[in-house]
Amino acid sequence: MSPDSADQQPRSEVAYQKLLAAIQHGELKPGTRIREVEVAERFGISRTPVRDAIRRLESDGLLIHLPRHGAVIRELDHREVIELYEIREVLEGTAARYAARHASELEIAELEDLNELMLKNGNDPVKVAEANRLFHQALYRTANNRFLIDALNSLSNSMALLGGTTLQYTDRPQSAYQEHKNIIDSIRSGNADQADEHARYHIRNAQRLRIKLLREMVA
Repeated sequence: MSPDSADQQPRSEVAYQKLLAAIQHGELKPGTRIREVEVAERFGISRTPVRDAIRRLESDGLLIHLPRHGAVIRELDHREVIELYEIREVLEGTAARYAARHASELEIAELEDLNELMLKNGNDPVKVAEANRLFHQALYRTANNRFLIDALNSLSNSMALLGGTTLQYTDRPQSAYQEHKNIIDSIRSGNADQADEHARYHIRNAQRLRIKLLREMVA
């Protein structure tokens, strides 16, 4: 294997992560055409790893290939958004339930730290959304079920297609913080049913605000 070949996978991964982050943060919005040359220039990466990253995002379902347009960030319709939150409620409730059975004090402390970080960054939509994303990823890991984690990570990628963040509403970081805290407290007490219930309630509230945000975006 040549040096160039050995370096190719890391560059492809960098390109993938940068493109994914740009979609997650709303820098590249649904419906946007993704051109290899523009992405390469934007991130200072050569076109070959960018091409690989685009193929991977197409495989993930985040990009679609349209005739005469090429790769475009997929747009979800209203029904798909509802379905996305419905399955997220089920999966995250299950994750919280498993976490109540398996979580260590160190894992619980990480959830608390990330929740505090989210609240601290409540005035910055990008930082608060990133802290929230890290909180939920930590919750998935705490569930300690690799198949559930894979399903949730795949779902998390699809959530990136929604654009924007419900945490942009003035009082949402505070209410989300309290909802997270209720989940954490249930996990610490080992109450699986309550942890499941609190996680589902949290996602239902996020769904309600997401629908509101979508209405405002098309108004």
